[in-house]
Amino acid sequence: MKNNKYLTKSRFKLALECPTKLYYTGKREYPDKKIDDTFLEALAKGGFQVGELAKCYFPNGHNIDELDYNTALSKTNELLKKENAVIYEAAFQYKNLFIRADIVVKCGNCLSVYEVKAKSINSAEDEITNKSGGIDSKWKPYVYDIAFQKYVVQSAFPELKIKAFLMLADKNKSATVDGLNQKFFLYTDDQGRNKVKIIGEIGKNELGENILVDLNVDEIIDQIFAEDSFTDIPGKSFKEWIHFYADVYEKDEMIIDKLGSKCAKCEFTATKEEESTGKSNGYKECWQRLAKFADDDFDKPHINEIWDFRKKDKYIASGKYFQSDLSRADLESAKPGPTKAGLSRVDRQELQIIKSSKNDETSYFEKEGIKRELNEWVYPYHFIDFETTAVGIPFNLGMRPYEQIAFQFSHHIVLENGKIEHKGQWINTEPGNFPNFEFLRVLKSELDKDEGTILRYAPYENSILNAIYRQLMNSNESDKDELLDWIKTITHSTGSSAEKWKGKRDMVDMWDLVKRFFYYPETKGSNSIKHILPATINSSDFLKTKYSQPLYGKEIVSLNYKDHTWITFDNTVKIVSPYKKLTPIFENIENEMLDNFLIDEEVGIQDGGAAMMAYAQMQFAQMSKEERTLVQNGLLRYCELDTFAMVMLWEEWNQLIKC
Repeated sequence: MKNNKYLTKSRFKLALECPTKLYYTGKREYPDKKIDDTFLEALAKGGFQVGELAKCYFPNGHNIDELDYNTALSKTNELLKKENAVIYEAAFQYKNLFIRADIVVKCGNCLSVYEVKAKSINSAEDEITNKSGGIDSKWKPYVYDIAFQKYVVQSAFPELKIKAFLMLADKNKSATVDGLNQKFFLYTDDQGRNKVKIIGEIGKNELGENILVDLNVDEIIDQIFAEDSFTDIPGKSFKEWIHFYADVYEKDEMIIDKLGSKCAKCEFTATKEEESTGKSNGYKECWQRLAKFADDDFDKPHINEIWDFRKKDKYIASGKYFQSDLSRADLESAKPGPTKAGLSRVDRQELQIIKSSKNDETSYFEKEGIKRELNEWVYPYHFIDFETTAVGIPFNLGMRPYEQIAFQFSHHIVLENGKIEHKGQWINTEPGNFPNFEFLRVLKSELDKDEGTILRYAPYENSILNAIYRQLMNSNESDKDELLDWIKTITHSTGSSAEKWKGKRDMVDMWDLVKRFFYYPETKGSNSIKHILPATINSSDFLKTKYSQPLYGKEIVSLNYKDHTWITFDNTVKIVSPYKKLTPIFENIENEMLDNFLIDEEVGIQDGGAAMMAYAQMQFAQMSKEERTLVQNGLLRYCELDTFAMVMLWEEWNQLIKC
């Protein structure tokens, strides 16, 4: 049996994203930019812990851990001859389809298939279907996954009655025991395989009440199976598409799919350096094939690069591929949102198009607007950044799955005389410790000594403090009221909050100011601080002169750096991003790549992926004391740069308004 020519769950998922990718996947000539490390993926979303906990709810099962397809199938088939059986990682094959099911339970003639996902649902409120009876878009990948599995199992064992379930973390449930997530310890065996070791007993008393929910999705799957056309291309049902994908993949043929906004994140894109070494570029081949792109077309500003533009697919379908093809009328929305002073969303998009069309690399700066904003600030200025995560299995009694965990902050201060100092930091990596309330106490002690303006970058810090506010409300902390009152002074309530407030010292969002008053063409529309910082430095003679000297950690107090030079130049006279000068927290994987890796609605982080995964590793993975120290030091340097990046932005803004 040739393992790589079978349509598996992961390949079926890939085909649903873009069927052309089935041709590219697994071929060495096509570089795959997706971080495809299953250890990191499971670490990021809590998949190891959730998966192992699910098995605990179905005890005395047989684990099929052989990787060889034939061996796994043989062991599974033998177990299924029994009247009753519980099997983990059961293998099923039908024609050129092959799956490994997370958990199957056989009771007589009935076989239940459970797909365990490190995703949450509120069993009291959320629905997989929408108001019209269709599948909610965010649930489609999960439902299609288990539907694919049910089809394979039913086809392989037509004599059995197959039931299909999604098993998810239930946000409506609270842990009834302490230290639940510390029962599942990650380690690497002698063969280099990642496994989970269970610590202690796992009986009913030790696990407490079930915090996972199993949702039967047979009715939804029956609807999928009954539909004549599964995709927007009529003529093939769900089952027919499965076999079509499988046959094409087995024959190593290509399915030509339409171009669209999804292409912007194609993992089969090769760099020019990779192409020069003979590597193939799947992204480039698709645009050459379908849009007849010449080589120089790939250097033109593409419609997919327009910031926050929601009509990309519409215009790509009509043959408009470049920013120069669009006018302001194409950008306008039927229902424009509220506007503040400065650039509106459409203004910013139009500015991006105009500058790219004219090959204008000069930055845009609205002096009077940012000057008005800065004049409202009160010294000393406090720049803060949080690192957080949200784990599937709760730390403590009373906590729910995917509650926010704030494990680190950094704090820079700027005095009225211009003195800059890395004033404080806090980190807690102790396994199993719920850090939020101590995090808050230390943060309060850093910030409540004066009435200076507090600055953040993006809404995230406000959201986290709102989450901690809700956790405090349900706590018995002795200083609960004091901490609740303080949170309300420096934040505003979020939309989901029943209680409404806006603090007199509500944090200022520098991300919002960037969007309204600045534009740097080299960021190609991105407003991430990891792109805004190098663009700001490149446009600033002041910053380049100041920070190309080793004064950080010398003239400027730092808690993690000594005599550090932040700015060096590449061979194009552009600066090397300070973020690229950081030592990767994970060996051989850039922090910036991890920041964009598998960050979804469960976690809600944009730029903190590397920190989140490092924290998870320190909580749940086998590490030596030396490794733990290295990761912790890396986290401290990483977070310090985030707040110092905000300081550098302010320094440049301050210079600009003086001119």
